[in-house]
Amino acid sequence: MTVQDLLFHLPLRYQDRSNPRPIGALQPGELVSVEGQVAEARISHGRRRTLKVRLTDSSGSLQLRFFHFGGYQTATLVPGTRLRCFGEVRSGDPALEMIHPEYRVVSPESPPPPPDEGLTPVYPVTAGLQQATLRHLIDQALAWLDTSAGPTQCEVPGAGSEAARLRELLPPELLAPLGLPTLTEALRFLHRPPREALGQEPGDPRHPAFRRLAFEELVAHQVALRRLRRLRQQALAPVLAGSGELRARLRGALAFALTAAQERVLGEIAADLAQSRPMLRLLQGDVGSGKTVVAALAALQAVEAGRQVALMAPTELLSEQHRRNLAAWLGPLGLEPAWLTGRHKGREREERLARIATGEARVVVGTHALFQEEVVFQDLGLAIVDEQHRFGVHQRLKLREKGATPAMVPGSGQVSGPGLRSGPGSASGTGSGPGLEPVPQLGPAPLRLPRQAAERVPHQLIMTATPIPRSLAMTIYADLDLSVIDELPPGRTPVTTVAVADHRRAEVMARVREACQGGRQAYWVCTLIEESEVLQCQAAEDTALTLSEALPGLRIGLSHGRLKAAEREAVMSQFAGGEIDLLVATTVIEVGVDVPNASLMIIENPERLGLAQLHQLRGRVGRGSQVSHCLLLYRAPLTVAARERIELLRRSTDGFEIARQDLAMRGPGEVLGRRQTGEMQFRLANPAADEPLMAEARNAADWLLDQCPERVDPLIDRWLGVREALGGV
Repeated sequence: MTVQDLLFHLPLRYQDRSNPRPIGALQPGELVSVEGQVAEARISHGRRRTLKVRLTDSSGSLQLRFFHFGGYQTATLVPGTRLRCFGEVRSGDPALEMIHPEYRVVSPESPPPPPDEGLTPVYPVTAGLQQATLRHLIDQALAWLDTSAGPTQCEVPGAGSEAARLRELLPPELLAPLGLPTLTEALRFLHRPPREALGQEPGDPRHPAFRRLAFEELVAHQVALRRLRRLRQQALAPVLAGSGELRARLRGALAFALTAAQERVLGEIAADLAQSRPMLRLLQGDVGSGKTVVAALAALQAVEAGRQVALMAPTELLSEQHRRNLAAWLGPLGLEPAWLTGRHKGREREERLARIATGEARVVVGTHALFQEEVVFQDLGLAIVDEQHRFGVHQRLKLREKGATPAMVPGSGQVSGPGLRSGPGSASGTGSGPGLEPVPQLGPAPLRLPRQAAERVPHQLIMTATPIPRSLAMTIYADLDLSVIDELPPGRTPVTTVAVADHRRAEVMARVREACQGGRQAYWVCTLIEESEVLQCQAAEDTALTLSEALPGLRIGLSHGRLKAAEREAVMSQFAGGEIDLLVATTVIEVGVDVPNASLMIIENPERLGLAQLHQLRGRVGRGSQVSHCLLLYRAPLTVAARERIELLRRSTDGFEIARQDLAMRGPGEVLGRRQTGEMQFRLANPAADEPLMAEARNAADWLLDQCPERVDPLIDRWLGVREALGGV
């Protein structure tokens, strides 16, 4: 354990040990300080060897019991010794008692000790480490901190040393406007708050001292990702202006008009694609907000500029659905999307790879298979990643690297790499900014590249149908620009959500029969607590059999992840075409399924799913004009957490509000990896509670990168350590 580890090991709570209480006034359950004289001390030899000490004052007596003791205690705790003790008062026989209290000897020759000047911290400890020992070590660390805090200028002498790592890394220019103390002031207050701070709740996350540390942690995350963004933007991207012809034809063929939010987002994407700086944009929107058609129009802009487009989805089923949608929209334009997943083998796979490598396939849809080594793009201009929350940063970066090619070594006049062209739609353009120098002209405008060898990379559009609270999005995706589709298309019908205990299963089945006989369609979703596709599919198969027996006359279909792709596609086509009344499925239908006539959904065991997933599933209904319902068929009794989740889902259909609540309940997840729940990345900061600090943290990160770059590495090392490598820096 280092000095820094000690200083950032904060108390769980605080105790007020000032002003000892009279023994006669004590009540069981109290944590108090007492002072008195040892009247009797003896060792009891029952089932456990015990040292029993009777402590008295003018108001009464109290028994102290020690199960673990040695010669020092037996020599010290003798009649006549005066003690000051602290502990929990318990009911005993025959009097009140304290078990293993903390104590210190008060010398009769010296004046009585003064009351404790400050609150006493209580730390999280591990087996074998006592509170007193840890407090002593932290006292030493605080004394060392006072001598090592050092100056606040940008320079950090001896970077990497223990002393340098504990220097103030946030200058007054950043702290003062927020009313935040210095690092030394914050740490000293949190470890040793004065007695008068009792009413200020020093451990409260809203307290300035705690907020000071949380702010620094947020800045560390921001500065790591913002630096990553700057490094990526040193690369070049193809200018994808496009003629607009294909986009106009698709717009004219759509059976619906785009919403104002879709038009706004399309404008942001189009402007990014028309620049030689790589687009790094996150597109988020609620279920059914129309992200897919936005992606299709963005893809056409790249195709118009003569480039390839790759769309990566996390599952084979979702990639199938994207392929079908894109084929329906782009097929009439002469663009047949290629499809590549892990299941494509042999000659079929070789043919698809060849179409991608030669550029014949202008639009490619697939899963993780797209970033396998054997996949080579002829000229990838735009990479689209759907359901980003299902991928880690590494996976997103691997797809980006598929389109990366060396562009030019400045001063050589040599261009390398497939597909680098001049003229409209090329990487040619005029750059600006520090560290850039002119190179020979490649087209109508001079090209300016970083002084190191330039890299040409595709633009990136990241999509998620799981709404992310803005606070968390600003934290996770500080390296990306943010676009939000914050309205649903007209005609969407609100979904009524009802929670029903599973002992009413017969009533639910009758409800399904009534809906389907009335010409509507329904989903029955099966879930299991185990993360097992095999068990989940078995549950779906058993449920489908049971429902077929209980609901004769209904056309029942089955879909799950273990069916062959052709079988799943056939079932989904039949359901979409109205040939199936009731579709029994696993959570594979969570995303990408659009059947307007489906107006009823049954979700088994909703208590086992998170809010985001439940909201995604519910989004499969309510896509037409009919009144729609979602029945949550839960197994009683519910836990408090499960009841809260179900109640929130019942009250709200706003995906962003649900996401905020989900964040508060489950934590932000491992944001640089793929885990989606738990407090994995933040030691002190809370993106939900610290939202007011988020924008300030982003501004502070940019200020440090521009004004004090010497502080960046020590700051990242203090809070993230090796985890920053997950982001590729």
